[in-house]
Amino acid sequence: MADDRLIVAMDVPNAIAGLELAEALGDSVSFYKIGLGMLTGGGLALANELKQEHGKRIFLDMKLFDIGATVEAAVRGLAQFDLDFLTVHGDPHVVRAAKEGAAGSSLRILAVTILTSLDRNDLDDCMIKTGDLGDLVPERAARAFEAGADGVIASPHEAVAIRALPESRDRLIVTPGVRPAGAEKGDQKRVATPANAIANGVDHIVVGRPIWRAAHPKTAATSILAEMASPQAHSPNR
Repeated sequence: MADDRLIVAMDVPNAIAGLELAEALGDSVSFYKIGLGMLTGGGLALANELKQEHGKRIFLDMKLFDIGATVEAAVRGLAQFDLDFLTVHGDPHVVRAAKEGAAGSSLRILAVTILTSLDRNDLDDCMIKTGDLGDLVPERAARAFEAGADGVIASPHEAVAIRALPESRDRLIVTPGVRPAGAEKGDQKRVATPANAIANGVDHIVVGRPIWRAAHPKTAATSILAEMASPQAHSPNR
């Protein structure tokens, strides 16, 4: 069985391209992320097909944010698709509403702390309170856990501090911003290698472009999986 700690981000134009990627990766990958950019390209249909017909696990990355009643209704609707992970923004009222919407299902709610494409300058532009990201991310994670989040989305740089939180016990840490050595960062600003991320206490890493842009996606995925299983990736929480 494939190592489901690797989640491949299907940041491709539409469901047809997504199915082609899944076919190219075959049984080397068991977990896929489908994000907002794919929504109008048949993303929900793709999620359902990969889950029901191919036995894959699905992470729906919607980053929901709205008033509580709207979030609860949206999550209740999405929960009927029998998916695995769903992201919402980590504000406590959003997390609580999402958990209400997911009640009775196996859908796990992951809270976004601070997007891995942002740095302190970006937070200043958004008028987010002062402080180092290394302090703000664990603080937001703790509040999300207290509100009931099953896990958080955070960069590998903050994973150690989050894993050290008492509230993180039995909760998931899922990290985008993971790049194999030598890969381009793209729009990510807080990145680490797959081995570093796992060693920092991460449960799942999300990798997109370094796999689907590769000349041979399956080879790229297999290389990342090998690095995740290497001695350098020894994680104290596994």
